[in-house]
This record gives sequence, C-alpha cells and structure tokens, in this order.
Amino acid sequence: MKANGADVIVAGGFPTTLACKVANVPTVVFLGAGDPVATRLIDSLAHPGGNITGISDNAAALATKRLELIKQAVPKVRRVAMLWNRNDLGMSMRYDASADAARSLGITVQPLGVREPDDFNGVFEALDRDLPDAIFMVADSLTTLNRKRVFDYAGAHHIPALYEYDVPNVHDGGLMSYGPDLKESMERAAGLTARILGGARPADLPFEEPTHYKLVINLKTAKATGIELPVNFLALADEVIE
Repeated sequence: MKANGADVIVAGGFPTTLACKVANVPTVVFLGAGDPVATRLIDSLAHPGGNITGISDNAAALATKRLELIKQAVPKVRRVAMLWNRNDLGMSMRYDASADAARSLGITVQPLGVREPDDFNGVFEALDRDLPDAIFMVADSLTTLNRKRVFDYAGAHHIPALYEYDVPNVHDGGLMSYGPDLKESMERAAGLTARILGGARPADLPFEEPTHYKLVINLKTAKATGIELPVNFLALADEVIE
C-alpha cells in the first residue's frame, strides 16, 4: 500500500487497516476492523501504541445482542446459518463470537465461510439441502458486495436475515440489522482525524466505542417476502423502513 504523502487515512475493514499498519501511515478506523487488540493491530484500546486509533466495538456483547434479537424475531429459531469471509481475520473473530453467543442461547450454528464470490454458489447449495430458521451475515467487503444475492435467497425462501449494519444492507433491501449508528461513528472518526491533523499521535489517542446502536427493520421487505415479524419485535425498532 502506498499512502502517496497522505497525512492521515480513514479506513474501514481489517485488511485495509492492516495495510495501513504495515505502511506506518497515521490511521483512523471508522468501521468494521473487528477487535483491534485481538488481531494485534494495536497494543490496547486505551494506549494503541502505534499508528492506528479509531472507533471500536465490543464484539462479544454485540454478538449476544444480535442473537437475542434473532430469537425475538424468530421465537422458534433452532438453527442459524452464519455467513462470513474466512480470509478476513477480524470478521472470522466476529463469527467466532457470534457462534459462541448462539450456542449459549441454545441455537445450532450452520457455518458458511466464503473466500471469493464464486463461493456463494456453494453457500446457497448448502442452504438448499438444509434450510435454517434464520441467517446472520457478518459484514466485510466481500459479503457486502454480494449482499443482494443473500437478500434474494433469503426472500425467496422466506428466511429472516439479520445484518450488522443498516447501510447499505437494510436500506438496499435486507430485512433487518443491529449495529452502531454509522453517522455517529463517522463523526467521531472525523474528530480523531482532526486531532491527528492538529499534531496528535494515533498512539496517544484511545480507541472509542459507539454510544448509540440501532435496530433497523425493512417492513417493505418483510411484506414483499411473506415474512411476518412479531409485533413486540417491531416495537423495538429504532427505524422502520416502509
């Protein structure tokens, strides 16, 4: 990776952030890099100690909340298919946290890791053989770029699917999402970027966690695909797209 003289890079995703670390470019993470300590991007959240700071999240707590929401959306859920990019260490760790959370709630996990776009064909074949009660998709560039294929499959088979972020997933036709408010994360990342441009070192700027998380439901998608969500679950939504 070549920074071409950039004073700071605002990055999303683990692979991009890792490239910035290797290039030793001052970097602010705004989204989707996973646990930066577990992946060894930084020394600690309070004292990053290198060229990276940004916005983090508690993957274990988020995973538990997301699986609890799936249980509320699908009260009789027994098995959840989880889709993630095996080549992305940050997202593989997020899958592990989600799988652990599912098992703790008595839910069986159907692991469906992908490495390239063609792997989605195998995912859909595996789902055809044994349809799950719900789908959970871990977000990274590979899964996000192929999101509409997942939307179409879930809709055609009337399977409720939960995504990590509302943009672009739920706003593009996905059923529902639970995750940090991306507007807030971007604003806070911008604040960290301004501090670096003002002379602060990323090593001295603690990682921050989002303070606002949103449950977003696309009711239009639910109606179009014949998926009926419980009224008490709909009442939990921070945003309903109609």
